[in-house]
Amino acid sequence: MGTVLYVKANPSPTSRSIRIADAFIEAYQAQNPADEIITLDLYKEDIRFLTGEDLALLAPGCEKPEDHPVLKYTYQFLNADKYVFATPFWNLSIPAILKAYLDYVCFSGVTFKYTEHGPVGLCSGKVAHITARGGEYSTGLLADWEMGDRYMRTILGFLGLTDFQTIAAEGLDIVGADVEGIVNEAIEKAKGLAVRF
Repeated sequence: MGTVLYVKANPSPTSRSIRIADAFIEAYQAQNPADEIITLDLYKEDIRFLTGEDLALLAPGCEKPEDHPVLKYTYQFLNADKYVFATPFWNLSIPAILKAYLDYVCFSGVTFKYTEHGPVGLCSGKVAHITARGGEYSTGLLADWEMGDRYMRTILGFLGLTDFQTIAAEGLDIVGADVEGIVNEAIEKAKGLAVRF
């Protein structure tokens, strides 16, 4: 039995990334009925920016209790086996609330550590990043502007999570786009990945 942490980072009730990710989770549960799915909707959580007081309490050498209001997310993340992120592509990147959440997750001595050879991630498992983009940012001239999936791969790789798969529904806001067709194609890809995840 494994634990899947499903992180939703979109406040919209009609979110296309969440619609695709929900289909992934449904297919995954059908394939792995004994696994626990923990759904974390960041817009329903008390996610705020870290304060100076938070950082002082969590300085190197300080005790790191699992029930600390910040570290509860850190340990929840550490204890998961697999990770699913549903994110929109906003302003060439991820929503600020997801960056704030990842600041909770990234704590030295818990999810990564420093060694004589530099930082080492302490997390392990698979990641599925499911995102929806208004334009086409995977290839071509706009590929250099894509900093959402790139950031997610980098920061999660820093934590040790390098088994990383992306499903991107793209071109959704281009005039004349077949939005339902694009979303449905991404849903089918998500279902296929869920079987192998």
